[in-house]
Amino acid sequence: MSTNYSLLFYLKKPKNYVSGPKPIYLRITLNGIPKEVSTGKECEPVRWNSKANRMNGTKEESKLLNTYLDALDRKVANIHLQLTKEGSEVTSELLKLKFLGKDIDRRYLIQEFEDHNKKMEALLGKEFKSNTLKGYKTTTNHISTYILKQYKTKDIDIMQIDHSFIVGLEFFLRSDKSCSAITTAKYMKHFRKIINLCIAHRWIKENPFILYKPKVRAKEKEFLTRDELARIECKDFKIPRLQHVRDIFVFCCYTGLSYIDVKQLRTSDIAKGVDTKLWILTSREKTEINSNIPLLPNALEIIEKYADYPPSVAKGLALPVLSNQKMNSYLKEIADLCEITKELTFHKARHTFATTVTLSNNVPIETVSKMLGHINIKTTQHYAKLLDTRVGFDMEILQQKLQSQ
Repeated sequence: MSTNYSLLFYLKKPKNYVSGPKPIYLRITLNGIPKEVSTGKECEPVRWNSKANRMNGTKEESKLLNTYLDALDRKVANIHLQLTKEGSEVTSELLKLKFLGKDIDRRYLIQEFEDHNKKMEALLGKEFKSNTLKGYKTTTNHISTYILKQYKTKDIDIMQIDHSFIVGLEFFLRSDKSCSAITTAKYMKHFRKIINLCIAHRWIKENPFILYKPKVRAKEKEFLTRDELARIECKDFKIPRLQHVRDIFVFCCYTGLSYIDVKQLRTSDIAKGVDTKLWILTSREKTEINSNIPLLPNALEIIEKYADYPPSVAKGLALPVLSNQKMNSYLKEIADLCEITKELTFHKARHTFATTVTLSNNVPIETVSKMLGHINIKTTQHYAKLLDTRVGFDMEILQQKLQSQ
């Protein structure tokens, strides 16, 4: 079967035609099967040259129309050449569809986001956490609002997404949605994931993120000094709820557990480790990475203090942890009573464990990273930068060597 085609431009008489210009059509014929496509242009019949398939005359109007028709001719030729190279079965219908762009399976951004979110929802508890899904749904809503505002439509073809779309979205999140730099970076990270999925499926040929660089800088992680931690530990609180919250906070300062991890910590998670001493043998809720932590005496005292606490025993939990909102609220009171000017939040306990309790006491960074359950040691290295303990420690050794020479 031949793959050669013929192409013809002609004037098509519309229904109820009396006079005036006629629309110009393009006819592609292959193996005797014709397919017609409108060019979107018109021409007066008296000015049309049916032999040349072009408009007569040398004026600007004629030149522009004929140049346009030449471009359409080349477009069909390029499509035919590409199909031939690919070894595809070439038909007049396929040439027509390729010409119109209707053979492409069009994908839309919000549609892809929603599809991704549905799959994520189906894997909740197996591969994803509910908070992760919540973040992606918020990202979807923000991008949907941006598209409606900027493009006056509910969705956009992913082929239309370019660098301009990306920087425009970033500005929209910072300005209209008043998102912080870190929150904006998180939403842009979600967006980039969907774009990467589209690239992997070859729905997008070029990566629109290739020239995009996020402007966010990592926020400095604040922690308690040795003196501040000691003030909290030694303070005699008359109010039971403050004493309760203080104990849980101090426990995390000596174990590095996050709020969700200490809240879910069960008595069965505490067992003898390789050194026959008591360890916390668990995995992080956030990353599902093993986080085995030897119990320091300060932490062990708190475990023993609440060993017979009825609300915890009934649920098999190691400690009675209040809601995150209440814990943070009561920690502000504790900070005031202990004359600590830093904003005291529960997560600062984890930062304090990484810096004041471990790294500043020359615990190897690899060991600290393992106990914290970090996926990448670079995350732990950020704490080391805050302290510069390694620099001080190494320089002290150098000084001793120089003095002994």
